[in-house]
Amino acid sequence: MRKRPVSVLLAGLVMASAATFNANAAPDADRWSVPVAVKKLDNGLTVVVSEDHSSPTVGVSVVYHVGMRLEPRNRTGFAHLFEHLMFEGTPNAGEGVFDRVITGGGGRNNGSTRPDFTNYIEVAPVSALEPILWLEADRMKTLDFNPVTLKNQQDVVKEEIRVNVKNQPYGGFMWIDIGQHSFQKWENNHDGYGSFQDLENASLQDVAAFHRDYYGPNNAVIALAGDVTPAQGFALAEKYFGGIPARPTPKAPDVREGLNTAEKRVTQSDALAQVPAIATAWKIPDRGSKDQAPFAVLGEVLSGGDASRLYQGLVKGRELALNIESLYGLTDPWTYDGPTLFTTFALYKPNSNADALLTAIDEEIARVIKDGVSDAELKRVKTRMLADWYNGNESFISRADTLAKLQTLWGDANVVNKIPGWIEAVTSADIQRVARTYLTKANRTTIDRKPAAMLQAAPAAGQKN
Repeated sequence: MRKRPVSVLLAGLVMASAATFNANAAPDADRWSVPVAVKKLDNGLTVVVSEDHSSPTVGVSVVYHVGMRLEPRNRTGFAHLFEHLMFEGTPNAGEGVFDRVITGGGGRNNGSTRPDFTNYIEVAPVSALEPILWLEADRMKTLDFNPVTLKNQQDVVKEEIRVNVKNQPYGGFMWIDIGQHSFQKWENNHDGYGSFQDLENASLQDVAAFHRDYYGPNNAVIALAGDVTPAQGFALAEKYFGGIPARPTPKAPDVREGLNTAEKRVTQSDALAQVPAIATAWKIPDRGSKDQAPFAVLGEVLSGGDASRLYQGLVKGRELALNIESLYGLTDPWTYDGPTLFTTFALYKPNSNADALLTAIDEEIARVIKDGVSDAELKRVKTRMLADWYNGNESFISRADTLAKLQTLWGDANVVNKIPGWIEAVTSADIQRVARTYLTKANRTTIDRKPAAMLQAAPAAGQKN
C-alpha cells in the first residue's frame, strides 16, 4: 500500500446517499441489492459497472489476478515493489502525471498488494472518468522501465519496511511471521513484504517480465461504481482498453494446503515492545466452501468488537489481555483465493503468560462448541456484519474495489449480493461445526512475542532460585 497525502474531496464524493437503499431495494425491504452489470471484452478484460446516480462521482478499481503468492522465487516483496512501480510513469505519461491528473481534479488514488491480487483504486468527479481510464489503460500497455525509477522505488519499499516492520513494536508479526510458521508451501509462507536483499536484486528484466506476464487485460478486472450507466461504462472500457492485446499468463502453481495436524509454538524477542503479545492463528475454510460463511460469523462471535466472546472473556472478564483483535490474512472473510489464516492478536499483561491466554481462548471456543450461540447473540452479530457490509458498499471507491475483487476471485461480481444471504442463513449448529473443525489445537500456530528485557531477565531470575 502506498502512503500518500489524500486530497480534500467535496461532500458526498465517496459516499452514496442513504436514498440509494430505497432506490435499489430488493423485494425484501431490509436488503439492499447492489446494481451489477458485467461484460467481457474480446481481449479478455472483464468490466463491471454498478450504476448509482446519488452523487456525480465515480469509483474505479483495476484488479490484477497476481499478488504475493505468484511473485518470483528469490524475489520476495516483488509484487509489492511492482505495485509501487506502476505509479512511476510510462513513455506517454511520465513520473507524477498519474497522481497530478487525478488529485488535481479533486480525486484520490491508491494501490495495494495482497496474496491473490493487486488493486489500483481511484475516486473522482465523473468528469474525470475518461482521463482515469486513459491513464489506467496506458500503464496496462507498458511502463517506463528505467534504472532510476527502479532504484527509487526499491528505496521507498525498503523505507516502508523500516517504518512498518523493523522500527515498529511487534513488527507486524501477527500478519508477516505467523504465516511463515503456519504454512508449508513457499507461495504461502514467504514474506510478501520482502527482504532487502531480494528487493535490491530485482532487475529491470524482472520488472518487464512481470508486467508482460501478469498485467495483460485478460488477467484483469475493471470495476466502475457511481454516476455511470452500464452502456457508458462498457463503451468507455472498449474505447480505452479494447485495443490492448491479450498476453499469455503463466500457469498458477498449486498452492492448496490441508489443515495443520500438529500445534506449533514459537517465542520471539522484541527490542521495541513494552508489553508481551501473542498471535494465534488457524487455517480456515477454502474460498467457496460451505464453511466459509459460518466461519466468518464465528470470527465475529469470537472477536468482533467489545461485545465479542474473547473481548468480554479475556479483556473485561479475566483481565488477562489489554486488547483483542482479529485478522483474516491480509484481506477479509470473502476476498482470498488460497490458504488463509484467522488470527487473533492480543497484548497481554507482563504478570500473565501465553499459556494462560491460550487456555482462556480454548475455553471460549469450547463454550461455543458445547453450547452454541443464542438467538439473541446470533442476531446481534449478524446485524453488525450486515451493517458493515452495506456501509462498506455505499462508498463508490470501496464498492468498485469489492466488485472487482469478487469478479477476480470468484468469477462472479454478484457475490456482493449473495453474501448477506449467506450470513443470514448461518445457524448456531453451523458455528459449532466450524469451531469444532477448524479451531483445534492441532490446526493452531502461536507466536509469543516478548520484550527483549523480559527474555533476558527470565534466565537471571531462574538462576536466583
